[in-house]
Amino acid sequence: MSKIKGQILVNTNRCKGCSLCIEACAKGVIALASKKVNVSGYPYIEAVNPDDCIGCASCAIVCPDGCITVYRKKMEG
Repeated sequence: MSKIKGQILVNTNRCKGCSLCIEACAKGVIALASKKVNVSGYPYIEAVNPDDCIGCASCAIVCPDGCITVYRKKMEG
């Protein structure tokens, strides 16, 4: 049986910390970075539970700034 594993890549300098992606993530993979801001002064999102990502891309779909890319990989086992 194979499972789908996901991984997100965030362009932190484009992220404005709107949190829409956090609400969209069913697995609790992402959160706002605590005490960190990007070059524009916005708190940005980061993967806090990356191993839980299933590659559904809900976060990327709702991101108004297009700063999330989701990769999917089939895992054997």
